[in-house]
Amino acid sequence: MKIVNIQTEIKQIPLKTPFITALRRVENVEFVRVTLTCDNGDKGIGEAPATKAITGEGIEEILDSIESVKSVLNFLSPSSSLEILHDKDTKHSAIQKIGSSAKAALDMALHMLIAHSQNLLMLEYLGANEPLTLQTDITISLNDASSMLEDAKKAVESGMNILKIKLGSDIAHAIEVTQTIAETFPHAKLIIDANQAWQVEDAFRYIDALRGVKIELIEQPVIAKDVQGLKCITEYCDIPILADEAVFSLDDAKKVIQSKSADMINIKLMKCGGVTKAIEILEYCRANHVKCMLGSMLEGPYSINIALHLAMAYSDVIKYIDLDSPLLYKEPSDELEFTFDGCEISLKA
Repeated sequence: MKIVNIQTEIKQIPLKTPFITALRRVENVEFVRVTLTCDNGDKGIGEAPATKAITGEGIEEILDSIESVKSVLNFLSPSSSLEILHDKDTKHSAIQKIGSSAKAALDMALHMLIAHSQNLLMLEYLGANEPLTLQTDITISLNDASSMLEDAKKAVESGMNILKIKLGSDIAHAIEVTQTIAETFPHAKLIIDANQAWQVEDAFRYIDALRGVKIELIEQPVIAKDVQGLKCITEYCDIPILADEAVFSLDDAKKVIQSKSADMINIKLMKCGGVTKAIEILEYCRANHVKCMLGSMLEGPYSINIALHLAMAYSDVIKYIDLDSPLLYKEPSDELEFTFDGCEISLKA
């Protein structure tokens, strides 16, 4: 089985409401879909969203990266292509330069082809014994306090009990929003995501003001490169601290975990370069008894599908799932392999 064609297309999925964080505001999920076709007719599909603020890759960069490696991967088997794609010592300059999101799209398409060739469901191929019912959070976008409270109300009324609250650099606003939502919905689990917006002193102020309020975790309070600041915050409070933008690769994960700079890490396929690299990080975390979040950018249905299969295979390591993109789509996608019922996610029959 050899790859004979690699095609890309740009896709957009409108959102119900704008998605707003400390880093960006978007109204559509915009992504590149890559389709790999083999000489036996099998197809593998991968996707990579435009997340220039995080990975440095917009649509054009992703398209250019995939275009640049077509000549390297064409006429190879999926397994050989996967090996070359992740070869740190490769002499192919195009492979050396490819961005993590473009690599992730190709990686997931190759894994799909390999799973098909072995007549395995993706969750079986990745190591899950059986389908599981999973739970995802839902994002409450950064906005004024009253709008965020209203969004939280709608989420809870629709069956969501894990709220991922996006906060910005205004600590007074962050404190007000958290207190109000916690008091209004005492049974909801609150995940706080600052998206690198705070200084260490801001984090201390926030933590001190929220003592006694039940918070599941605080995600990436400081800028990614400030690992020492992250460590200071982790040591300061009893709320678990989750490293997100500070961890792209296995080396990043090792640095954060070995230095005890965070309690948990957020793994995203687009950051690390796909399923292959996510598994490396997950195996390391499993060996070191570190729990993870499996997260996502705003992504299309195929990349959400494979992330959910991965979550089933590593349910002992993944404590939180942030794969709520389909809940934010304006219209349901018939390309999803899963049903979303409130916060619960199940494989379709």
